[in-house]
Parts: sequence; C-alpha cells; structure tokens
Amino acid sequence: MAVRLLQNDEDARDAVQDTFEKLWSKDEIESDAEARNKLTRVLRNTCIDRLRTTHTVPLESVETEFDSGYETPTEDMARYERLIVKGLTETQMRIYNLIAHDCLEYEEVAKRLYMSVEAVRMNLSRARKRIRENIKMIDR
Repeated sequence: MAVRLLQNDEDARDAVQDTFEKLWSKDEIESDAEARNKLTRVLRNTCIDRLRTTHTVPLESVETEFDSGYETPTEDMARYERLIVKGLTETQMRIYNLIAHDCLEYEEVAKRLYMSVEAVRMNLSRARKRIRENIKMIDR
C-alpha cells in the first residue's frame, strides 16, 4: 500500500517504520481485524503526510496559466462530494465525516456525539445507502 501511494520503495519503508513506531506505544489491540484497520489507517495517513511535505512547492516558483472557466480537480471533487452526500441528515453527515474523513472508530464517534455505538452504525448504514443511491443517480 505504501509503495503504491508513495511510488518509492525507500519512502514506503520509512512510512511503514513510522507507522509501527506510532502504533507501538498505543493501547492494546484486541483483535486481528482491529490491528489491520489501525495499521491501514495510520499507514495511509503517514503516506499522505509524506506526500504533502515532500511535494510542497511555493506558489511563486510555479508558472502556470489558468483558464478562468476551468475548475480545478479539487473543486470538481468537492462538488462531486456535495452531490453524493445530498439528502443526508445532519447527524448522518457528521458521522460520515468523522468515520470517512477523520478515520475515527465507531466507539470514538459514539463518545464524541453522545450516542450508542449501535445508533452510530445504524446512521452510517443509512448514510451509505443514501450515498450509493446518489452515486447511481449521478452515473445515469
């Protein structure tokens, strides 16, 4: 995964080592699934951090011409995400963002929103169902 994201063997090895260092001092892991999820999440975030720091270039040094009628890929993605989450309740949106973007566990989300874990799972399930429906409508 790290090699695929970073496209460099050396950087990938460093990212994996950083990931294990971060997780080594954390709480005990109770199951293989939990270990796999945490490793994947932390490795992905570590790779993203490395990509952000290594490829940062001051804007003054970049010379490009922009067509004012063209939207950047970031704007396209933001618009697409707004379309796929359209129709979610505020609670569903908060849960979706905490789990999908902030990579929190169900228990952490439940504590943060003062809900039961079952309620978080149910709301996320409904949100994902709505998102699938929205994607199908967009693809038509």
